[in-house]
Amino acid sequence: MSLLPILHYPDSRLKTIALPVGKIGEDIRTLARDMAETMYAAPGIGLAATQVDVHWRVVVIDVSEARDELRVLINPEIVAGEGAQIGEEGCLSVPGIYDKVERAERVTARYLDLDGKEQTVEAEGLLAVCIQHEIDHLDGKVFVDHLSNLKRTRIKAKLAKQARITA
Repeated sequence: MSLLPILHYPDSRLKTIALPVGKIGEDIRTLARDMAETMYAAPGIGLAATQVDVHWRVVVIDVSEARDELRVLINPEIVAGEGAQIGEEGCLSVPGIYDKVERAERVTARYLDLDGKEQTVEAEGLLAVCIQHEIDHLDGKVFVDHLSNLKRTRIKAKLAKQARITA
């Protein structure tokens, strides 16, 4: 396993729409393992393949306190959503930035597991938010795309300043 480099906003590759996975082979299993290792090391609770510059519809999520409930979602799609919640979100691709985003309170998502079996998950709270957030990445969206143009401009400026300081 190896750690993968995470793309940072406003990298244009984060806008790439990921392609569906056709066949789940060892390449996808290795990708999922590497993504999980990267997510845990970051540390984060979710990571989409788009964030590591791989444009397949693969997501890893673990919202458990013990960090021992890894979920791998291949070709995930939200098939139902209800309610609304507003919560503060952050993102491994937008380090140090947090803001409030409105999401569905509950979602039902369908996906393939690593064995190629179709699964369904009904999620609420943090898991629901995480699923929506990661699927956004697969669709070429970052959480700051849900914010106003003014906030996005300020975030880009802040990240550019941080990059200059650390360079």
